[in-house]
Amino acid sequence: MSKVVAVGELTRYLANLISGDRALRNLAVKGEISNFKQYASGHCYFNLKDAQGIIPCVMFRSSASRLRFRPEDGMAVIAAGSVNVYVEGGRYQLYVNNMLPDGVGDLAMAFEQLKARLSQEGLFDQEHKKPLPIYPATIGIVTSSSGAVLRDIYRVSKRRFPGIRLVLKPVQVQGAGAAEQIAQAVDFFNAHYPVDVLIVGRGGGSLEDLWAFNEEVVVRAIYNSAIPVISAVGHETDFTLADFVADERAATPSQAAEMAVRDGQEIAAQLLSLQTRLRNSAVQQLDIRRKGIEHLLTRPVMENPHLMLEQRMERLDNLAARLGQSGSQQLKQQVQHLTHLMDKLELMNPMNTLRRGYGMVRSRDNRVIATIQEVQAGDRIQVELQDGIIHAQAVALEEV
Repeated sequence: MSKVVAVGELTRYLANLISGDRALRNLAVKGEISNFKQYASGHCYFNLKDAQGIIPCVMFRSSASRLRFRPEDGMAVIAAGSVNVYVEGGRYQLYVNNMLPDGVGDLAMAFEQLKARLSQEGLFDQEHKKPLPIYPATIGIVTSSSGAVLRDIYRVSKRRFPGIRLVLKPVQVQGAGAAEQIAQAVDFFNAHYPVDVLIVGRGGGSLEDLWAFNEEVVVRAIYNSAIPVISAVGHETDFTLADFVADERAATPSQAAEMAVRDGQEIAAQLLSLQTRLRNSAVQQLDIRRKGIEHLLTRPVMENPHLMLEQRMERLDNLAARLGQSGSQQLKQQVQHLTHLMDKLELMNPMNTLRRGYGMVRSRDNRVIATIQEVQAGDRIQVELQDGIIHAQAVALEEV
């Protein structure tokens, strides 16, 4: 009968066997990622597979933190590491210490991934872009204190407008810690040293050299800047995420200075043109006014001002006469109308009827009696004549 061994003993034997095989050290395994998971601890667990097989993989936090891109399911990669046995689980797996996208560099992959994510957040939208000031007085510069970039910006700015003020916040533009310095410099100008516009940039270089301007911390600092930012990174063919988020993108630092600083000679020429136009306009207006005055002076009234006054006085007299005639006529009409009304009122006077021999019968309470229906036999009545009143008594009533 074969030798009997415990499961743990067999597993440890296989682990020692595999770990001792130099062929299984420092492997570069090509495959497609599946079931990728990254835990809160920072450790990553996934499988690498192809058409012929599958191998479990683990990448611990210390190695995963150095990745420039984010691994995703379906991504083709080349994983470097060693094969060993996980004794407690009883399975072999690839312990990955480095990983690159297959067919494209890790920086290019990281660039596209971050670009897509920030673009989806709206950081590159045109509606967030701020206009550059037309006549800036102070320009803030975020770049290295050494190199051609600062000299180019200074030379072009001073040539275009000698009175422009330049303020440098020197930073490291590549390598570890460069992105944090650039972001802090942008924040510094916004919080402590407000300028009219910021130029953030460096000279050209490889994607690795320019990488600080692709870091998320720099992109967000530029996006949050209340000061308009011109990105001047690399040369015309080089693009960084700072270019996409900035308010303006310059192909070179020299072009950034041209965009930020107005040409003093051009401004002087514009002022001279405006001055000439203003002077010509003033001369033209004065000429028009002079001709108008000359025309007025040739009119007869200007030769004999008393004539105008006499004409106005004559017109005033005519108006007064017309007003008097109109008032007399209206008064006469009103008197005639009043007389007519008085005549009508006189005709309605009951005393005129009494003067013709008629009388007016009233009851004791002085009410006018118009019919015998209002009187009973024995009632005392009054008969009013034109010259007095007769007190009587109704002896009998007789209808007619």
